[in-house]
Amino acid sequence: MIREREHGTIEHLLAMPLTPFDIAMAKIWANAAVVLVATALSLTFVLQGSLGISISGSKTLFLLGTALFLFTATALGVFLATLARSMAQFALLVMLTVLPMLMLSGGETPIEGQPAWLQIGTLILPSRHYMSASQAVVFKGAGIETVWPEFLWMALLGTTLLTTSILLFRHGRARELRCIVKSGSRPGGA
Repeated sequence: MIREREHGTIEHLLAMPLTPFDIAMAKIWANAAVVLVATALSLTFVLQGSLGISISGSKTLFLLGTALFLFTATALGVFLATLARSMAQFALLVMLTVLPMLMLSGGETPIEGQPAWLQIGTLILPSRHYMSASQAVVFKGAGIETVWPEFLWMALLGTTLLTTSILLFRHGRARELRCIVKSGSRPGGA
């Protein structure tokens, strides 16, 4: 989104018969689909094929959880891009949010090894719920009856982030248009 804004192509997208939701979902699923396919291939050919590691649970359930996490993570990226005005600001926001989120997810350090107050704080992180669900499916053979709370949390958080991003985007575009009308100039200096 930032690149579209910086290059001036956001106006072209908005002139098309697309809603901001359509634009955001295209950005989200285009990136998520590539990662999801790479995950499925890695699971099949690297883990099971080359390394001979068996998966206790359902591959389909694991990939469903991965798709939900990718939706939520990309919705977070769209949200951060909506807040940032340049790529440099976006990079700083990523360092301040995504890196700590990944470090506190339970994949790098066990949740139980973190201070009690931090363990409670990590409950809002989608990465924690993804790690919990993934580990339960892959190592313990858990089914949907066990991991549905984590899936629900990721879906709710992703939907909230996406909705907030769209509302902020619309509000920002309306404000820009009001400024253009007041100044009497056209976008792009034409």
